Amino acid sequence: MTMTNTQAQPEGGANKLYFAAWRWHFYAGLFVIPFLIILATTGMMMLWIAWVDGRDGERTIVVPKESTMAVALQSEAAVAAVPGGTLKQYVAPRRAGLAALFRVDADGDATMVAVDPYTAQVIELFPRRSGWYDFFDNIHSDLMLGVVGDRMLETAASLALLLVATGLYMWWPRGGGWRRALVPAFGTGRALWKSLHGVGGIWASIFLVFFLISGLAWAGIWGGKMVQAWSHFPAEKWDNVPLSDDIHASMNHDRREVPWALEQTHLPASGSGAGITGITGAVTIDSVDQLARAIGFDARYQLNLPLGKTGVWTLSRDSMSTDSTSPTTDRTVHVDQYTGKILADVRFEDYSLAGKAMAVGIALHMGTLGLWSVLVNTVVCLSVLFLCVSSVVLWWKRRPANARRLAAPPMPNELPLWQGAMLVGLAVSMAFPMAGVALLAVLALDLLILSRLPKLRHSLT
Repeated sequence: MTMTNTQAQPEGGANKLYFAAWRWHFYAGLFVIPFLIILATTGMMMLWIAWVDGRDGERTIVVPKESTMAVALQSEAAVAAVPGGTLKQYVAPRRAGLAALFRVDADGDATMVAVDPYTAQVIELFPRRSGWYDFFDNIHSDLMLGVVGDRMLETAASLALLLVATGLYMWWPRGGGWRRALVPAFGTGRALWKSLHGVGGIWASIFLVFFLISGLAWAGIWGGKMVQAWSHFPAEKWDNVPLSDDIHASMNHDRREVPWALEQTHLPASGSGAGITGITGAVTIDSVDQLARAIGFDARYQLNLPLGKTGVWTLSRDSMSTDSTSPTTDRTVHVDQYTGKILADVRFEDYSLAGKAMAVGIALHMGTLGLWSVLVNTVVCLSVLFLCVSSVVLWWKRRPANARRLAAPPMPNELPLWQGAMLVGLAVSMAFPMAGVALLAVLALDLLILSRLPKLRHSLT
């Protein structure tokens, strides 16, 4: 059997640049593949748990009757079920025949109480964010490592964009034309795996890039420090409304609940004469609920109670929280806790272009647009898993049988537009800081350490 020398250096400047681009694809893949497997697997689990069983008990079934009890009576029953508890949130049922949910906090713990809205009887209690959905969500968002995990995933997602760019460059149609690039050639052995990996990659690339970028928008550096900072809703649009020191993100609780476009926007403050007429009588949970229904919050919506002396009642509905299946119906309304006046009313059309893109993008990313989006996302997750597995199979089939090193595959002879690929890789690194940091770290390792240790460098190449 003839073995290819995987260490042979290509001839010519163009070959060397192509070889460098290919090496980034190979070694970036070594880092990225485990994270992509984790993200695809946990994402798929979250999709189906949310669709089949709901995320937080919102599908608890009750027997519908002619009329419902007052929300105040329901909330009193919920608070009574949690000794020493304080009511924090009311989640209206999605439709008739489902329980109402109340969040009650006690001793630093948040408990969800499912109440029959027709009888005001407590059905069940369970710790908030304690289900299987949240278990997978915690892994998907930060590997259960907090900030460290967030940075690791941001680095992996950023490098995955470089992986996609270099992969498309290497598989870009040349000798075989577009048919070869888009339709797999069903042969045998390594040729079959190469064709399946390349064709699968080119079809999945559009979806994968979308998922990576929409996920990065939630990440701490690129999302929080760069994109979100200049694209959030400007609170200055609320004319003559006093602002709180707290931002909307303070309303999140172990999960992103506030629309992305509002997270960094300051909340309005209660206690002034600002706002427009909302509630004309006493401001209670019942009157706030009646206001919500009167101004268009039908079916499921969330009502957050005021926090502190300047806190506001907050009515919200968004597809990210599965309140609806259309991000264009997103709406957040703040009501003064003393006067009942509406201080702010933010809708989808008020978002910036980036905010609108994220509202739609998050709904697509999370598969909250209905069964079709769950099925499409499942196909994407399975495609990512296949690309990860097939890349390992390709490496295994290409490496020499007696190799004791990583044994990168041999260099292709064909040379497509390497300049474009290199520029794309550079652009990805410049646009996404964590990718740039990772690449600089590898270059520093190569120049400062591996270049001075020939034997160690040989074992890694």
